[in-house]
Amino acid sequence: MKISVRDFDLHVLNMRTRMPFKYGVATLTALPYVMARVRLEVAGQSWYGLSAEGLAPKWFTKDPDTTFEEELQDMVSVIQSAGDGAVEIGDEESVYSFWRTLYARQEAWAVGEGHPSLLWAFGVTMMERAVIDAFCRATSTPVWQAIGMNSLGIDLGGLHPELSGSHPADYLPAEPLRKLHVRHTVGLSDPLWDDEISPEERVDDGLPQSFEAAVRGYGLSYFKIKVGGNPEQDVGRLVGVDSVLKRAGGPAYAITLDGNEQYRDPASFRDFWELITHDANLETLVPRILFVEQPYPRDVSLGAEVGTLFTEWPDRPPTIIDEADGELSSLRRALDLGYAGTSHKNCKGVIKGIANTCFLEYQRRRNPGQKFVISGEDLCSVGPIAMWQDLAVVSALGIGHVERNGHHYYRGLSMWPEEVQSQVIAHHGDLYCRHDRGFATLNIREGQVDAHSIIGAPFGYGFEIDPTRFTPLADWQFEELA
Repeated sequence: MKISVRDFDLHVLNMRTRMPFKYGVATLTALPYVMARVRLEVAGQSWYGLSAEGLAPKWFTKDPDTTFEEELQDMVSVIQSAGDGAVEIGDEESVYSFWRTLYARQEAWAVGEGHPSLLWAFGVTMMERAVIDAFCRATSTPVWQAIGMNSLGIDLGGLHPELSGSHPADYLPAEPLRKLHVRHTVGLSDPLWDDEISPEERVDDGLPQSFEAAVRGYGLSYFKIKVGGNPEQDVGRLVGVDSVLKRAGGPAYAITLDGNEQYRDPASFRDFWELITHDANLETLVPRILFVEQPYPRDVSLGAEVGTLFTEWPDRPPTIIDEADGELSSLRRALDLGYAGTSHKNCKGVIKGIANTCFLEYQRRRNPGQKFVISGEDLCSVGPIAMWQDLAVVSALGIGHVERNGHHYYRGLSMWPEEVQSQVIAHHGDLYCRHDRGFATLNIREGQVDAHSIIGAPFGYGFEIDPTRFTPLADWQFEELA
């Protein structure tokens, strides 16, 4: 079935956080939420498809010398380049062949621009997601079925030769998950207790602000704890988290640690791990750590020094890459060094994430005594496009708990027009509810969200969204975020 992108457009909705989100070297307070719309011709008929992402600072690159405005210019540049390339490609035989062709074109273009792979590939993912959306609408197929039937035409062997001749359905669940545990993020500056929030920093919007309030209010049992690279501070932070969880009581919990590249000397993270495993105050918490995410900077994560460290550290915790996962071959290199796996985020690629999940399942079957991890992580995404499409993919991949922090750092969907919020409640009333103060907010019960309506939609959203009602990206100014 021939497909071709005939044109595309980009629009922006400004978003401001309800409280600062500090991760790694960045603190997020506002960003532009960019919506990409493509017009895809499928078997001679035109269909629109959408994708979206908030352009977060200091994630695609960690250059301390660049400003947020400069980074935004680069992020916009890679999206625009990918859109132009998508139109120029012309006819392709499948969504997969379109993606591979666009990926190669964008890679060649990025060489002259000096963009790192994680950044330039992000532009490709914006077009990839919009094309998948349009294709699913054209074929009246929810994305999980398109993945299972392989109507997207994914050639797993083209990404992992060991999987040649197989299909995603050979490795993925037959049915998507319909309920997912929310893995709550504790940012580096998040208050742990209600009584430590100063009057000038207190947010009065009806949503939990402290970690303590979030645990109680949402019934959470999965947590993602940010650590900052200072062992003494990080130990104190974990002790504080442990004290909150002990006071809250409730069900058993599990946590993950996110280093956000902050342990620049790989050996220093081993020292930190030894420190917390021998700390009597953390004897309850440490055994509940499922895995550690990206403790080392991306420029050393896949180097020989880490491989040597892992060889000499057989009882290390399962460790995965995230920011270091910039290329199609990154997971393979990571596994060779001793990592346990990688993260899935739609902003790193849907088809890439599907193939990586299949490859990890292949490895799991061949090595039943070894732990392999595909995790669901977040880029502080919110609905009704970015986060929902991410949920749709995660549920199809069978990832039972996923980081979801957009609901915590933003005031629900209050940044969207009331008309859109009402449509959200009408079409996705399982996933969202109307807050007492009037805005649509994520409906987390007993630490879980219900994804039935997301799964039933073509690709995440079940009603028409018109991005042209928002500011064209070409007219948008950085000063609007002030």
